[in-house]
Amino acid sequence: MVKISFIFPGQGSQFVGMGQDFYEAHAWAKEIFDLADEVTGKPIAKLCFEGPLEELTLTVNLQPALTAVNLICLKALAEKGITPDATAGHSLGEYSALAAAGVISTADTLKLVNSRGELMNREAERRPGAMQAIIGLEPNQVEEITTLAGAHGIVGVANYNTPQQTVITGEAEAVAAAAKFAAAKRARTVPLAVSGAWHSPLMDAAAEEFTGVIMETSFSKPACDLYLNVTAQKETDPDQIQSIMTRQITSTVRWFEIVENMMADGVTHFAEVGPKKVLAGLHRKIVPRDAEVITINIQDMAGLEKVLESLG
Repeated sequence: MVKISFIFPGQGSQFVGMGQDFYEAHAWAKEIFDLADEVTGKPIAKLCFEGPLEELTLTVNLQPALTAVNLICLKALAEKGITPDATAGHSLGEYSALAAAGVISTADTLKLVNSRGELMNREAERRPGAMQAIIGLEPNQVEEITTLAGAHGIVGVANYNTPQQTVITGEAEAVAAAAKFAAAKRARTVPLAVSGAWHSPLMDAAAEEFTGVIMETSFSKPACDLYLNVTAQKETDPDQIQSIMTRQITSTVRWFEIVENMMADGVTHFAEVGPKKVLAGLHRKIVPRDAEVITINIQDMAGLEKVLESLG
């Protein structure tokens, strides 16, 4: 039995030209881009199609731009009659997952991520930070390292991406100290090109203000299984989902636990719905080699055809 999960990428998956072929081929894609322009007051379609990449990558632009493309890819699947049995999104991508599950409307999704991007950018300017990926250590080892590095400032875990890849976040000096401790354990460390310390206490003021925006938004009961970043668990109660989402900006993304929980619940196909194949890359490090699980991607019309072939 096929059980499909739609998974949505977050920041880092962008490229200039994303979403353009759907825009040129379908009136509904243009409508989503037009709505994004209207809701945000930004030239989202122009940024996606023309860039430049540096401007597209600014978090104030990227959060609504990437989400618009995620939602267009979602709509492309819906137009072919393909709906998810389960859904989740990585960090920013979680808002697309909420839309896929019918928890929030398309307009509210774009409104939320636009506000989220502006508030996070503001706090990144007020309280600069850094992030690094630690590759080759288990989560508990990274936690021990961040505890030691805490003597140098604020540092913690942003993302548990795979059992052997964890992203740390916080004040630059403390993150650098943690990276040195990790290197001493023969781990590979990769500084991330980000403008702020996402999923850290440096975002506390953004989270506090964003809570008001979330609480003013209407949340509905999900139409499919919805797994949340903060808990890695399914949640069905709209009030609980709303409450948990108020903590997402400063909480750790428990990605590989979400994937493992989905597989345990019988998911056979993961469709990465949005630009690039970042999540598919993570899945190669999460899904056991002997597991009968397929990961597919839709970021353009060619990808849509491959998804249709894979699903028969």
